[in-house]
Amino acid sequence: MKYSGRQFSVEEMAFIRRIIEEDPARTRCGISKLVCEHLNWRKADGGLKDMSCRVALLRMQEDGLIMLPASRMKNGHANGKPFLRRTLFAEPGLPVSVPVHLMKDLRIECVTSRGDSYLWNEYIARYHYLGYTKLPGAQLRYWARWNGQELALFGFGACAWKAEARDRFIGWDAKQREKNLQRVVNNARFLILPWVRSRNLASRLLALISKRVADDWQQRYGYRPVLLETFVQCDRFRGTSYKAANWLLVGRTKGRGKKDVHHDKGKPLKDIWLYPLQKDFRVVLCS
Repeated sequence: MKYSGRQFSVEEMAFIRRIIEEDPARTRCGISKLVCEHLNWRKADGGLKDMSCRVALLRMQEDGLIMLPASRMKNGHANGKPFLRRTLFAEPGLPVSVPVHLMKDLRIECVTSRGDSYLWNEYIARYHYLGYTKLPGAQLRYWARWNGQELALFGFGACAWKAEARDRFIGWDAKQREKNLQRVVNNARFLILPWVRSRNLASRLLALISKRVADDWQQRYGYRPVLLETFVQCDRFRGTSYKAANWLLVGRTKGRGKKDVHHDKGKPLKDIWLYPLQKDFRVVLCS
């Protein structure tokens, strides 16, 4: 069986069932770490691929292969329930209509503290049309701030396992994709807060963020991505800001969803936009 980009043998599945059953007090987090250690499932920096493993375990449970212990998450948002936290800090701010060329101190900052993380989650839950879901695997989240005020938010995480137009554009085969998929990073969330109205701000922010994602990723995870991707829902947006920031429109999804393996076409169609972070990205991804 294949989950989170990894093949699991019959023996490995039996091991996973055994460690779940032998100690009912084990948490989902503890189980995923034991699985990673036993399988030597690690990231490029040597750390355990804990988040990828948790996603894999949830998919196994959905397919009826294992039965995980009940989640101990109090807020429940990691299990598909809405992020319900509401504070005054995420209430609508003062209107911003300053032209972007006059924003001299426009800054992109990583989300680092727990308080910032909760606030980022709350903004996304309240003002992004897709709402909040936990970003899978390795991830980075950002603020765009000006004059001490939040203007926009970015979220980057694991890319899609397969995307026909993207994969054709890259030119890699299945083995190359499996080996180098982590070098492609997905811009999963981009939100300009609804009280911010500044012409060309979106493309300016995309240009700024694209200059630092690779360095930040290298610093945090020990390897360097070479390509960004994003999916823009066709019936809601035209991708104008991505085009203005020199992203490349390479095709359209077939409505099957990011992790679909059953060829179910029930999702909205989305345009696929890519942004190379270095000129030889194809050489790296097809190695």
